[in-house]
Amino acid sequence: MILLSCLQLAQAADDTAAASAATVAQPQATAQHAWAMYGAPKYPADFRHFAYANPDAPKGGTLRRSAMGTFDSLNSFISKGTPAAASTLLYDTLMVHSQDETSSIYGLIAQTITVPPERTWVEFGINPKARFQDGQPITAADVKFSFETLINKGSPLYAVYYHDVTAVDIKDPLTIRFTFRDGNNRELPLILGQLPIFPAHYWQDKDFAAANLTVPVGSGAYTVEKIIPGRTIVYKRLDNYWAKDLPSRKGIDNFDHLSYDYYRDGDVALEAFKAGEFDLRQENSASRWVTRYDIPAVHDGQILKLSIPDHNPSGMQGYIYNTRRELFQNIKVREALAYAYDFEWANKNLSYGGLTRTRSYFMNSEMESTGTPSADELSLLEPLKDEIPARVFSEQYNPPQTDGSGNIRPQLRQALRILREGGWEIHGNRLLSDKTGEQMRFELLIYSDPGMERTVLPYIRNLRRLGIDVEIRRVDVTQFINRLRSFDFDMTVAVIPMSNSPGNELRDYFNSANANVPDSSNLAGISNPAVDTLVEKIINAPSKEMFVAACQALDRVLLWNFYLVPQFTIPDTHIAVWDKFGRPSTLPLYSPGIDTWWAKSAEHAASSQGNP
Repeated sequence: MILLSCLQLAQAADDTAAASAATVAQPQATAQHAWAMYGAPKYPADFRHFAYANPDAPKGGTLRRSAMGTFDSLNSFISKGTPAAASTLLYDTLMVHSQDETSSIYGLIAQTITVPPERTWVEFGINPKARFQDGQPITAADVKFSFETLINKGSPLYAVYYHDVTAVDIKDPLTIRFTFRDGNNRELPLILGQLPIFPAHYWQDKDFAAANLTVPVGSGAYTVEKIIPGRTIVYKRLDNYWAKDLPSRKGIDNFDHLSYDYYRDGDVALEAFKAGEFDLRQENSASRWVTRYDIPAVHDGQILKLSIPDHNPSGMQGYIYNTRRELFQNIKVREALAYAYDFEWANKNLSYGGLTRTRSYFMNSEMESTGTPSADELSLLEPLKDEIPARVFSEQYNPPQTDGSGNIRPQLRQALRILREGGWEIHGNRLLSDKTGEQMRFELLIYSDPGMERTVLPYIRNLRRLGIDVEIRRVDVTQFINRLRSFDFDMTVAVIPMSNSPGNELRDYFNSANANVPDSSNLAGISNPAVDTLVEKIINAPSKEMFVAACQALDRVLLWNFYLVPQFTIPDTHIAVWDKFGRPSTLPLYSPGIDTWWAKSAEHAASSQGNP
């Protein structure tokens, strides 16, 4: 037993009183129905449904879609196997994003969220009605299990994504708290609201990290009804789904069945769609959109062509250099090879002018860098001036341009000038290294698809005109995924997606710590202290203004380091769909809203039964 002196007791009493006074003086954290990263959520606590959802949408019918390649797993959260299309439907998350706000979440499995003013933790109150698909209640223990399972057995992305969480505590059976490293990461409550919830009782005697087609017990509105391995997967909506009448789910998930048939060729898939083998096709080829839908079913209105404005950041699609390869560690080589890509000719001759050149990692958003750096950007960039290219401060990055005629000799001459500065010289018709005398050679890895080949072949021809021995390596989708996971490529074509509130995922895309972690999204192998610093500035931005400035600063540093050759984006979302479906009159701002559609056959069935 420890005896305290009178002085110690008095001091302890003073400390307790001071702590109590401080507690009274500080704003108290209160449980809310929703949370927004900046500002306030759009929908109040008593909202009935999202504005873009029809609460009276009939349930029923089937939506048939296509997928590319094959599949051998129902687990999209691990680094093994090729997951089936839409397999994330099996699981609900703690909370759900609204599709007409950039960074707000609303109750789903969790009916409340509590974030203190200092943002050092977040607490979720689980809806006591929440159930897994086998009827077992969802508890705080399941939430903790889900978090720890993703950290320990999931893709490396999750350890990066949840890096700033230091503790997970079950406060009571329906309340869980996540404690943060500090209060600087404003996005963490949003990120944890996206946590998919797995049933601990189901997985206790099973290996979560194994890729297989065993149908698990989920927490979402759909389960798997039918599998033809590698060819077809059909999901069935559960009639007893506990959350179907929640405001965040009302008018959503209206189809009884969702079916995905697999194709190995985009052109074959298109012909199958036109033959009525499936119902909806999101077209990612501008040329096909212009030329391949000139058919009677479109002319007579049986097939609708929808162009839906896309208000999301377009991200960055490009020819990505693997800087783990010695050749592409030379920044002059990376800069020079961009001059061989003739976007203007390809857009006019291959895509009928339907593409927009990508100029930013955050294109189509306020986070895109333009002009020269602002004062806020300079406050972030100037301390890094010895680590970043000088042009970051003086020029706006723009990819090389041509006149679209196909004559790119001026661009190729510029490329050769830059290559000479990097230690390469043309001898005869070969580009040789000044040091070794060897010809520059590398391989471009793509998945086998005629549309992809049409896109890359003109670039390959121009690279060969520079004297480079470059070859295309065509592989199937499964091999493509596995080779990207192990960084087994020289150059590849990929998309680096961006959300309206980028944050922790940027560590996975760009940070040095992930440059050599298999299955990370840092495909280019970026290992750059300045990039690391700016990623942390984004994550820990104290205000919306500094968040935007940090994104713009990072954008400049990435662009001027030439980690890829920017390609293109399609400004609108193109959807071709057989006229079998009803749609709400209000579109969500940041999504095509397909999950709010319904089958007209269900509409007719409901009408015949006297239902709304």
